[in-house]
Amino acid sequence: MKTPFLQNIFSRLSSSYSVFSDVEDDVCNSNELSRAFQNEVRDYISRYPTTRHIDVYLNDINGTFRGKRLSIDDLHSVSKGCYFPQSVYSMDRQGKVFSRASDNIVREEPDRLCLPVPGTLRPSAYEPRENAQLLMSMRDASGVPCAMEPRVILENVLRRFHQNGLYPVIAPEVEFYLIDQEAQGIRSQGCFHMTVPSTYASFIENLEEMSAAQHIPLTGIVSEVEPGQFELNLRHSHQVVDVCENVLALRRLTSIVASELGYKASFMAKPFSQLAGNGLHFHISLNDVHGNNVFASPDNELNGMARLCLAGLLHLMPASVAIMAPGVNSFRRIRKSLNEPLFSSWGYNKRSAALRIPCSADENRRIEYRLAGADANPYLVMAAILTGMFYGLENIDDDSLQHITYVAPPLPLFQQQAIEAFQEYPYLMESLGQTFSQQWVNSRLAELTMFESIVTQEETEMAF
Repeated sequence: MKTPFLQNIFSRLSSSYSVFSDVEDDVCNSNELSRAFQNEVRDYISRYPTTRHIDVYLNDINGTFRGKRLSIDDLHSVSKGCYFPQSVYSMDRQGKVFSRASDNIVREEPDRLCLPVPGTLRPSAYEPRENAQLLMSMRDASGVPCAMEPRVILENVLRRFHQNGLYPVIAPEVEFYLIDQEAQGIRSQGCFHMTVPSTYASFIENLEEMSAAQHIPLTGIVSEVEPGQFELNLRHSHQVVDVCENVLALRRLTSIVASELGYKASFMAKPFSQLAGNGLHFHISLNDVHGNNVFASPDNELNGMARLCLAGLLHLMPASVAIMAPGVNSFRRIRKSLNEPLFSSWGYNKRSAALRIPCSADENRRIEYRLAGADANPYLVMAAILTGMFYGLENIDDDSLQHITYVAPPLPLFQQQAIEAFQEYPYLMESLGQTFSQQWVNSRLAELTMFESIVTQEETEMAF
């Protein structure tokens, strides 16, 4: 139930027609979508007439591409859909269906209809003149979007904002290491080194060229403080779902371009024990129906809307760690030691904070969420972030707002703790969907069990 304070805010924000389009609304019927896709195909073929293959794919819960290659002759028929097993959303990082999933999904592996996502027909990173790629979206047995699909989960969370006249605007930053496979190491060129000319000039130029070909709005490639570490910046947008798709597409594209030039791009959260980890940061603000930033405030002040969202994010942060740090390695990034977290709760212009208020003009006031690792699924990260913001808007009233200290509860520093915290916050689990949430818990426990069963070389060497 909305608090009186929230009811007042939402009634004011949603009092006029939105100038934005809701990506999740069924605006077009299936025939119109089919015609639109056929036009997209014709336009693509006219630009890339030598295309021979089309890779159709889904993004699984880990953000991995799962799909198959079709002949270009089949591209027009893809508008009617193709089939993938629903167990795609029950796979671990190695592509194996984990045993604790639903019996029907594991045993029967039912196929489900998958339809093309408009605007995602792009040249592939592999031989782009001959190969294309296309994102699909799954329907469940009743024909509605599959509740297990991360893209659909984010769309459902976004709908709650849009129905109340609020439109999140986001800008992602994703970090990675570029490792020279021939030299078996990383090269240093210094923080904020001007990238061209440099050791990595060919890689940077190729990545920029392919990003443009795939219509990924890459706005910057920044050399980070650690040797061989870079940050990729994407343009801010209210098309939140599309932005998250671009993060996954860019992550894959970066790995492929790097491989073709003799490098390995590592998006592991903590690939080197003595060096900084790789983060996935999101800058977030909220617009009203007229496109005005509702966080806007003078002199670095946080207005009521921003403080409500900040308080909600802090409240759900312990549970959100299970999404932000999806694997054992992810937790090596978010702690200084076994007992000390790397991130503090929040702060102005403070990079050690999980929630940072960056320097900005008044109208560009925003929150930077820095907790997620580069290995996390951006759809799920944004769904968890937005859920935290909505929690603050929905559950904190005007009187309580005056007494909030904005101090985050202790965060889990190990995966088992994070999974338990996730299960203790029904608000987050319900927002992401109970079916998905239980599946997520099962998958994390399965991977954790597998990791803990491994006897490492260090253990062997220390044995008597």
